[in-house]
Amino acid sequence: MTYRTDRIEALLNEGVRDKVYPGAVWAVGDTARVRASGATGALDPDEPHWKMRIDTYFDAASLTKILAVWPSIGALWEDSVLDLDAPLGTFWDETANLPLGAVTARQLLTHTAGLPLRAQLKNLYGFVPQAIRSGVLHEALNRPPGEAVEYTDRAALILGYLAEHLSGKPLDQLTAERTWRPLSMDATRFGPLSPTIATECAPTELDDATGTRLKGTAHDFSARLLGGVCGIAGAFTTAADLSSFLRYMLDPATAPAEAGFGAEWTAYSLTLQTGGLEPERGLFWHPAPGTTDEEDVWVHYGFTGTGMWISPTQDRWAVLLTNRIYYTRDCQPLTDIRNAFRQLAFA
Repeated sequence: MTYRTDRIEALLNEGVRDKVYPGAVWAVGDTARVRASGATGALDPDEPHWKMRIDTYFDAASLTKILAVWPSIGALWEDSVLDLDAPLGTFWDETANLPLGAVTARQLLTHTAGLPLRAQLKNLYGFVPQAIRSGVLHEALNRPPGEAVEYTDRAALILGYLAEHLSGKPLDQLTAERTWRPLSMDATRFGPLSPTIATECAPTELDDATGTRLKGTAHDFSARLLGGVCGIAGAFTTAADLSSFLRYMLDPATAPAEAGFGAEWTAYSLTLQTGGLEPERGLFWHPAPGTTDEEDVWVHYGFTGTGMWISPTQDRWAVLLTNRIYYTRDCQPLTDIRNAFRQLAFA
């Protein structure tokens, strides 16, 4: 396997020059190891002497769904604790008489549950985590389950609550015990980060409440509202930790027995689960835009500028971490770079 690292570096350097993001960290590899990696740009344009490094912490944003919720649900499924096709109300008493009780875990994982599309929890249910949880679980559905694919953060939030219910443990503890620590993902954690670690974190957007950049505190307002720990967002990670995670996905035999999810969950998740509904999805993962079945590349992105790809067929994975939200909420410039990066990583 060879990579055109010069072309990857030129592509990502161009993104810095065009102010798509202040900086980027990347890595590509296979089951055996990291084959190439690098970093470019500044950690913070206001302090240009601080450079992006390969071990820079990033706000994972929606990658939290893959790093925390997806493996936790997979561990419960592989332990035969969770039936993906059983209506939630049949085993989760709290939802038995609620609209949500008719929904299945598979529908949540494929975004076909018919949940409300409102993502931000601000001003909906108050500011107390327990009241927010109750409000989310009691909300009426937007449409009948199984009718359409409609992405909503609520699916991951509810699955996080479900994982906590079935395991009897908070999501951060469950994920650390079953996924992050067994896979030696020692940097990955839910925020807020300690002040010492936060200095090594790429800043994101300006916080109107404080007049300073968010750094070590989740950009996602819902995650902040819930104390930093939830299924939507809130995790912080590094390229090295994501590399360990993706390598394990390609070859679960490389991890210790206490690791939660295994080969069966990964293989099952990276198959189309939405029938004739569009856009097609697996279990939280979805096919990378523009790729073919033969290429078999799956992807998940984070709003702050993070992303990771995996291809079991090619035995390859790739990671691209940026803090593009520092400059703009416009996704298109980074989308173009992501697509070009993926083509170079899986050529």
